[in-house]
Amino acid sequence: TLAMMQYSDLDISIIDELPPGRKPVTTSVIPSERRDDVVARINNWVNNKKQAYWVCTLIEESEILQCEAAENTAQRLSAALPDVRIALLHGRLKAVDKDAIMLAFKNHAIDLLVTTTVIEVGVDVPNASLMIIENPERLGLSQLHQLRGRVGRGSDDSFCLLMYQPPLSDNARQRLGILRDSNDGFLIAEKDLQLRGPGEVMGTRQTGQVNFKIADLVRDADLLDNIPTIADSLLADTPESVAPLIDRWLGCSSDYSEV
Repeated sequence: TLAMMQYSDLDISIIDELPPGRKPVTTSVIPSERRDDVVARINNWVNNKKQAYWVCTLIEESEILQCEAAENTAQRLSAALPDVRIALLHGRLKAVDKDAIMLAFKNHAIDLLVTTTVIEVGVDVPNASLMIIENPERLGLSQLHQLRGRVGRGSDDSFCLLMYQPPLSDNARQRLGILRDSNDGFLIAEKDLQLRGPGEVMGTRQTGQVNFKIADLVRDADLLDNIPTIADSLLADTPESVAPLIDRWLGCSSDYSEV
């Protein structure tokens, strides 16, 4: 999306500040070995009449992926925190059950919501000001930023703990560091573009670096403002050169512009 915007293919509206009364979320990156410390923090959090999310990337345990699953996590947390009201939410539940759980959480009948990424959008519980995300190394920057946006919706200080499974790849370490250091969605999107690449605007690849010889989308962003003017000039002044240029630089990829 950011790449399409930079190519002047999308218009944007800039919202560069938080809604009134909200504070930036403090983000920490911690290894899974500190799980017991996090559980103790949850207990103290709930004792202070606050609520929390515990986000997992899987619903149930996998033989292939070494990740914490929501079902097992909910069971372990229920055993470790018997006085805490814990509920489990995931996408396989019926819509009526999901709505009932979210309503109970919003009404503070639930203290800790163990959930998958189903809460990524459309959830607003101001009293929930702590989020733990298991295996954040498996998620993209934009999704992590979106999840983190579920906290920090009230006037209290809010926190997001990114609890990773060691060892981290260099790329994952960079991504989590970006989330830790910034709450700026524009900066995060730009860093994500640098790390993953935009893929193909006219094509099927959603990630990967652009096959440019010299240009760089991020470094040369200021030059991209001139693209519409140059394109219009080519069409008006030398229309015979347009088709050969498209064929030379895009080949059959230009077919996607007709979809």
